[in-house]
Amino acid sequence: MKTGKKRVLELARQTGVLRPRDLHAEGIPRAYLQRLVAEGLLVHSARGIYTAADWKPSPHHGLAEICKRVPHGVVCLLSALEFQELTTQSPFEVWLAIGEKARRPKVDYPPLRVMRFSGRALEYGIESHRIEGVEVRIYSPAKTVADCFKYRRKIGLDVALEALRDCWTKRRATMDELWAAAEACRMVGVMRPYLESIT
Repeated sequence: MKTGKKRVLELARQTGVLRPRDLHAEGIPRAYLQRLVAEGLLVHSARGIYTAADWKPSPHHGLAEICKRVPHGVVCLLSALEFQELTTQSPFEVWLAIGEKARRPKVDYPPLRVMRFSGRALEYGIESHRIEGVEVRIYSPAKTVADCFKYRRKIGLDVALEALRDCWTKRRATMDELWAAAEACRMVGVMRPYLESIT
């Protein structure tokens, strides 16, 4: 039978990002976390977040960390663009959409940029990806492009145009998907000339 330490390390390597409540779900006492940190086998990377010391993070580790802590959030805008490979931008913070009335997450690290979405704009176009064993909700390429136009004053029209060009030339979305996303974000009027110019 495996010892508690071995089970915790195995769980940390399987999931990548470990939280104390993950141990509770497995019936493992939380005291093992501090013991393994003291022995140098686990790293306490942020409040409530632990990783195996020999574990190599993926390029999207920040998304996994945030979504482990804020499971109701949706990765959006610059972070979604980077994940979907639709930009040359490399954001230093994770952009996350939450509902208008949702409580603002208390996250120390990684840096977080919270955006408030509502109604259809919040629910439309969500894809689920697994990163380091964590379910990460990210907007689809078409929805991300539409969001970029909606928030063009925050991120820049040049970023939105680059995202649209990349999305179309890399065939990450059909024209129907782009129009549907524009409609969901109420951006049809703004996006129409740009959508018409690429066809």
